[in-house]
Amino acid sequence: MKTKHILNILMATLIIGHAALGQAQESPDTENAAVSFEQASSTIQQQLDDSLKELSTLREKIADEKIPLTRKLNELEGELVTVRSEYQKTSRLLDSHTLDLSNLRNEIKSRQEEATYLSNLLSEYIRNFESRLHISEIQRYSEQLDAAKLALENTNLSNQEMFQEQAKLLTVSLERLDDALGGISFKGSAVDPNGLVKQGTFVLVGPWAVFRADDGSIVGTAEQRIGSLEPAILTFENESDKKTVEQLVTSSQGKIPLDPTLGNAHKIEATHETLLEHVQKGGPVMVPIFLLAGAALAVALYKWRVLAFIRTPSQRQVDGFLQAIAQSDKTGALQKADTIGGPVGRMLKAGVDHIEEPRELIEEVMFEIIMDTRLKLQSLLPFIAISASSAPLLGLLGTVTGIINTFKLITVFGSGDVKTLSGGISEALITTKFGLIVAIPSLLMHAFLSRKARGIIDQMEKIAISYINQVSKTPYQQAKEFINAA
Repeated sequence: MKTKHILNILMATLIIGHAALGQAQESPDTENAAVSFEQASSTIQQQLDDSLKELSTLREKIADEKIPLTRKLNELEGELVTVRSEYQKTSRLLDSHTLDLSNLRNEIKSRQEEATYLSNLLSEYIRNFESRLHISEIQRYSEQLDAAKLALENTNLSNQEMFQEQAKLLTVSLERLDDALGGISFKGSAVDPNGLVKQGTFVLVGPWAVFRADDGSIVGTAEQRIGSLEPAILTFENESDKKTVEQLVTSSQGKIPLDPTLGNAHKIEATHETLLEHVQKGGPVMVPIFLLAGAALAVALYKWRVLAFIRTPSQRQVDGFLQAIAQSDKTGALQKADTIGGPVGRMLKAGVDHIEEPRELIEEVMFEIIMDTRLKLQSLLPFIAISASSAPLLGLLGTVTGIINTFKLITVFGSGDVKTLSGGISEALITTKFGLIVAIPSLLMHAFLSRKARGIIDQMEKIAISYINQVSKTPYQQAKEFINAA
């Protein structure tokens, strides 16, 4: 700043000297001009000296101050390098910590996912363990199961404590496997066939369990009943089995009355029923079905008896009758017709009685007897056909009523218990079953009896045609034709 001030003074001095020099050249008075110039020069010289002194002083001062400032600048630059080094080190450390933190977060997330997976796996194991327990073991492991299941919902427990509670069930399950190798007995309660809860002892060997009440009133196998969490007891019918189980429970050794069906034999035995009980399940529609079946059977037996006792001629008898006609032996033909008997004999006898009549009349007489026989043979057969058609319809009616009753029960009790709905379903299926049982034999009997009746009529028509043809060759018929022609 001071240097700039000195330079300004020098420039002003030069400008004044230049102006004074111009004035001296222009003034005629050279002497005055010289004096003024010397004064100005002296003044400027004085100012220049002062300025140079001041400049020298200033330079010395600057020189004196420059060294400390340079030293301080070097120190600051050194500090800056140090700070920059520390900053870079801190930045690298911060980046390393950030990366470590990110890895740590990923590791924590992975461990949380593993913890969740383990928790779900343990929960699934608990559900599977509970579902595979025998009904009698649920009471035994109820506390461990409840503790393991409630551990997930207990917010007061830490993850470690929660896993510990669930892991306890693993220990229990392993102990159960050890116990199952040789069988185990434990106390518990069960429901007897009368619905009373009895306290007693269970013996479990594999999937098979028996129970004996403490008072000895009931001994049997323990099974699960639908809709109940209490084991149901199916008593032994054989006294030796009861004594064997009692000895096994009391002394923990003995023979085992093993049921290879695991209780299914009892269930199958419970489904057995008498014919009357089975029919009663069909409901009121079973009454007309059985009435129809009885009537159809009675008619079929009657018609079978009638058709079975109808005399049918042999071919030898027919040939003998036709031979008598060929020989114009009317008396012998009548005797042969009486021997044949039955509707065929009556037809042939009527034909012989009108042997001298025209052929058309003989045919009408014999056809009349055939029609009368046909009506008698086919009587009551339509009733059997109607029975064969009506029985399935009655069964269908029972099916509809059974389904209606089933829906009524569903409306009242819901569809959860199948046993409640079994009554309506049984009614629907049993009526259809018996309807078909009645219809199929009725249809077969109608076909058999109709075919038998048709066979008799066909035989009569065949013999009638043979008789008409033979009569046309006899002298009676030829003479009659000659007289009519004349």
